[in-house]
Amino acid sequence: MDFKDLSFPEAPLIKIPPPGPKSKEYLDYQASHEGSAVSYPKGMPMAIRRARGATVEDVDGNIYIDFFGGAGVMNVGHANPAVSEAASKQLSELTHSLDIPNPARKALVENLLTLLPKDLNRIFFGGPTGSDAVEAALKLARYNSRRYPLIAFEGGYHGMSAGALSLSSGLVFKEDFLPLLPEVHFVPYAYCYRCAFGREPDTCGLECVQYLEHVVEDPHSGVGRPAAVIVEAIQGEGGSIVPPDEFIPRVRAVCDKYEILMVVDEIQAGFCRTGKMFSFEHTGTVPDIMTMSKALGGIGFPISGIAYREYLDTWPGGKHIGTFRGNVLAYAAGSEALNFMVQNNLAEHALNLGEVMLVWLKELEEDSKVVGEVRGKGLMLGVELVRDKATKEPAPELAREVRAICHRWGLLIEIGGHYGNVARFLPPLVLTEEMARKGTELFSDAVKTAEKSLK
Repeated sequence: MDFKDLSFPEAPLIKIPPPGPKSKEYLDYQASHEGSAVSYPKGMPMAIRRARGATVEDVDGNIYIDFFGGAGVMNVGHANPAVSEAASKQLSELTHSLDIPNPARKALVENLLTLLPKDLNRIFFGGPTGSDAVEAALKLARYNSRRYPLIAFEGGYHGMSAGALSLSSGLVFKEDFLPLLPEVHFVPYAYCYRCAFGREPDTCGLECVQYLEHVVEDPHSGVGRPAAVIVEAIQGEGGSIVPPDEFIPRVRAVCDKYEILMVVDEIQAGFCRTGKMFSFEHTGTVPDIMTMSKALGGIGFPISGIAYREYLDTWPGGKHIGTFRGNVLAYAAGSEALNFMVQNNLAEHALNLGEVMLVWLKELEEDSKVVGEVRGKGLMLGVELVRDKATKEPAPELAREVRAICHRWGLLIEIGGHYGNVARFLPPLVLTEEMARKGTELFSDAVKTAEKSLK
């Protein structure tokens, strides 16, 4: 398939500086009638009318290149025709079934099992969001291990429900709601640009994994034997952080040595995003439990699930339930989305295009005084912005300004990272090289423009 046919060809096209008058009407109505916790319209002020492929149109007729992809949901592209057709057909037949089996559910399980490592041979669908998958994974780990403590990583983000939020390190998300779950402990991730141990790549001994083992092994670390260690093979919200190749295998080795369950969160990095079907596959390791959501719903239908090893399938019926574990539209859309990914070699496309974009962005890194590091894998990319390359002082205000300029010029990006200073790219994986080039050039120009205003 020619991915070019999936998107609006005229993108980017700004007819009226956003937010236009129609968008302002929607934004004003939202501000007056919806909860104040809405967030994305504050960074990208607009109201969306429709979207196709890797492009989005607002209600004022502005068309944007989408480097955001619904926070990593739209891997097969907005309004993907094959997925839309599958969902439309399912809509007239069956839309809700709790966890009672049906043809669409069976088809999705079968598709997943052909793509997962053979050791992950049990599937369990939870509630409609990634947080639900994390909650299910925690319960399964604790039920089997009969232990309570949990270890997560600095920079990790796992969701906003109580258990998932407890495992997320960002204080901006959790500090107003403390205390959350007790006995959750954090250890440093392999964030080499800002190494917690002061190492450089050429002196790195993966002290972060050594510290993990210390916490687990030392009876005076203050941490009881964990039920599980939860980790992202490539961190998303933490700043698109790609650890050294040996990091995940070393974490796996610690878990094996001390008989701790290893949970890998694939909610954002999974389903071809990083150039493999699942990001842990880059490392040759297999977790005990894997969480999944986002792109699993095809074109935005809510669904989440976990995949896990057979011997963990010990919990009795009803031990983890929920009304919306039966979104049959999501099953149909997800199954067709997986077909599309495989038939169109979406993982390979993401890997190759991501490598090309990294080359372009590295040129920006070399030329710019405020781009500290460009990194990523596949189409999960990050650009860390700093006030000074020598000190690496974060520049969150600069990142916000870059996002605003990109939006005004017709490019959608989001920001994240430990200090809110990382421009993050999560485009639909049907992005073409031509559109990727246009978007990258817009972003580079936005950085240069914002840099002039930095004091």
